[in-house]
Amino acid sequence: MCVLGKRLLKDVAVANCTKDEGGVLWNYFCASGECDPYFKAENVTLVRGIKGLKSGVFFDNLFPSFLQEGQYIAYGMDPEHIEPMDRPSYNQVYADLTTAFTILIGIFFPSVTGIMAGSNRSGDLADAQKSIPIGTIGAILTTSTVYLSCVLLFAGTVDNLLLRDKFGQSIGGKLVVANMAWPNQWVILIGSFLSTLGAGLQSLTGAPRLLQAIAKDGIIPFLEPFAVSSKRGEPTRALILTLLICQCGILLGNVDLLAPLLSMFFLMCYGFVNLACALQTLLRTPNWRPRFKYYHWCLSLFGLTLCISIMFMTSWYFALIAMGMAVLIYKYIEYRGAEKEWGDGIRGIALSAARYSLLRLEEGPPHTKNWRPQILMLAKLNDDFTPKYRKLFSFVSQLKAGKGLAVVVSLIHGDFTRRAGEAAAAKQALRKVMDDEKVKGFCDVLVASNIADGLSHAVQTIGLGGMKPNTVIIGWPYGWRQSEDDRTWHVFLQTVRHVSAARMALLVPKGINFFPAVGDKIAGNIDIWWIVHDGGLLMLLPFLLKQHRSWKNCKMRIFTVAQMEDNSIQIKKDLKMFLYHLRIEAEVEVVEMMDSDISAYTYERTLMMEQRNQMLRKLRLNKREKENVVDNMVEFTQPTANGEDRTPLVQAIVDHHHHNDNNTKTASKVRFADPSENKENGEEEPDRDEKNETESEKDKDTKEATDQADKEADNTEKLANNVAASPAKDKKAGGDTSKGSDDVKSAFKPDEGNVRRMHTAVKLNEVIVNKSHDAQLVILNLPGPPKETYLERESNYMEFLEVLTEGLERVLMVRGGGREVITIYS
Repeated sequence: MCVLGKRLLKDVAVANCTKDEGGVLWNYFCASGECDPYFKAENVTLVRGIKGLKSGVFFDNLFPSFLQEGQYIAYGMDPEHIEPMDRPSYNQVYADLTTAFTILIGIFFPSVTGIMAGSNRSGDLADAQKSIPIGTIGAILTTSTVYLSCVLLFAGTVDNLLLRDKFGQSIGGKLVVANMAWPNQWVILIGSFLSTLGAGLQSLTGAPRLLQAIAKDGIIPFLEPFAVSSKRGEPTRALILTLLICQCGILLGNVDLLAPLLSMFFLMCYGFVNLACALQTLLRTPNWRPRFKYYHWCLSLFGLTLCISIMFMTSWYFALIAMGMAVLIYKYIEYRGAEKEWGDGIRGIALSAARYSLLRLEEGPPHTKNWRPQILMLAKLNDDFTPKYRKLFSFVSQLKAGKGLAVVVSLIHGDFTRRAGEAAAAKQALRKVMDDEKVKGFCDVLVASNIADGLSHAVQTIGLGGMKPNTVIIGWPYGWRQSEDDRTWHVFLQTVRHVSAARMALLVPKGINFFPAVGDKIAGNIDIWWIVHDGGLLMLLPFLLKQHRSWKNCKMRIFTVAQMEDNSIQIKKDLKMFLYHLRIEAEVEVVEMMDSDISAYTYERTLMMEQRNQMLRKLRLNKREKENVVDNMVEFTQPTANGEDRTPLVQAIVDHHHHNDNNTKTASKVRFADPSENKENGEEEPDRDEKNETESEKDKDTKEATDQADKEADNTEKLANNVAASPAKDKKAGGDTSKGSDDVKSAFKPDEGNVRRMHTAVKLNEVIVNKSHDAQLVILNLPGPPKETYLERESNYMEFLEVLTEGLERVLMVRGGGREVITIYS
């Protein structure tokens, strides 16, 4: 080799390796009339490129000599010898790319990627699980020995400059290994050619078949056309695609530019294999039973760490590109394909993480800061097992800002052994509607012989550990008035009682068909009528709704009710301060309600309600019960004469959630009469047998109500006219209401408690309609249901709710679970 100073020169004959004037080198470095300063300062020498093992060149090659692109190949790393100094390179050899240890690993790594060759041919092996470990380990040890021996022998034989001469320019473009071959250089040249050709043919043979196998498995849907084979069984289409990809790599000209990217994919492949093995072991998957005795999950983790480290050490941007492509392919497979029941490590991680999290979650009530609506929606089904009220799903989806769990449950009446197929079909219908309405959660369908009991079991048992639902959504029984069967509201009221007993919140949307769909957008007001403090649920629900785009343009207005003697200004001020601490923006208004005389309309509605109850009682009670039936209506405690302990009249229809079990009557509660109180008032308690007979009669179907419909309407109209002719001036409902005969008056005299409650419902409805007639949604407290399951009391309760919400398009009745869900500290 010809060396100028310490720099290596290109193809220079031995005879021309001089600085003689007019010589070859002189013409190179002094062509412009002035010689290159480095040429003038340094001498030219001839150096043997292949020095032999005894020369001691091994120690000269022991230290790294990495260069930047454009730097000269020279002995040492002195900038004077390796830097171009902005002068022409002439015929000096320089580095065509930046080199470093990691970069060279990326270039060299594709040559040692045959580790999985045995696994790729597992189908051709008689005993793959025995042959693959032995063969793979043996091949790795053999090739590693050969490769490392070559590295050490080249370092101990070849000069440092010649080793770094990438294209052999200093020796006429020849291969260094070929010059060392025995007996002739053609041994290496022919061998290299055949080896390269064989590797290429091997890739063209294996890659198309692998591509075809992936296409046949249906893992990636857009690869399905490549699953087709020719008449001879060859993957022709996959072969053509492989050829096109190979041709693109050849057209690059410099394989070194592509080698680091190829290394990334190989490293990712090996890394994911290691990750899969480690996960299967750590997750203790039952079907993971490795045959190899000397395996340990630490080795897999070490291999994964090594692969990722080499990826980023070699080229961090290529590593990010490769990982991004892998993530895109995985998400695509997850979204469009992957129907094979192979399982995946991510699902195993998810299952283990879910189990770990559930075990760590407390089963008790969460802290107020962590409270969020975990929703249990009870969906009613049509005869074809499709959800009856689709907008309920939209409403649940619009509450997704709470980031809670959503469970949808439906019930089918019957025997599970006979209706299991129908339950499965109904579950599929529920899942489809949930997907269409973008409800993230779970669904299930139960088969029960009794619908009320089935709903009770669902309320009690749905959920797991700390992930049990805390909020129940149930639809309003719209046809309860027209139905001749009390089950239409009996199931609803029983569910309300069970939800209250479970200390869960309850949401009852009324007018659900008028609620916006998921894609709709509405603007206006969301009015909250805050009558009873229920833990802040009335405040939290509209805030969550406003996070959804359907309700985003709505404003919150909060109304609270006071009487004339209350300090309305102070109430409004305190409520504004409370909202300020809650960080909720809303308008506040205090509505004052005056005690007024009971109107004729109130009497009319009360008489209509009681007459309907009488008709139902006649239809459903036997003769003995007709004679002994006791009219145990809701008892309202009158305020004291001196005005002490007087509370707003509007709370007469509201049952406070935090009920004390003592016998003290409070003016702020609505309580149902106890048997002992009935006895004190001169009323007799129905016999236990009579009560059981009454409850058993409720479950029977009857069709006699239609025969009494005309009579009921006629009597109601006459009584209403009589009442309207002379309204009461007294606040008691027991005074004379008409000048008719005493028999008619005593027969249809409305109950005092019913009149008072109807009066309260009518007055509150008038106030709500007056203030919120144009509101997009009205949210108010749901009064507690009667504790007794008597037909009349349940019917009266439903009638009170109808009167309370009359004239409102969208209503959401809310009953808290007795726990604080939002505070000024959360």
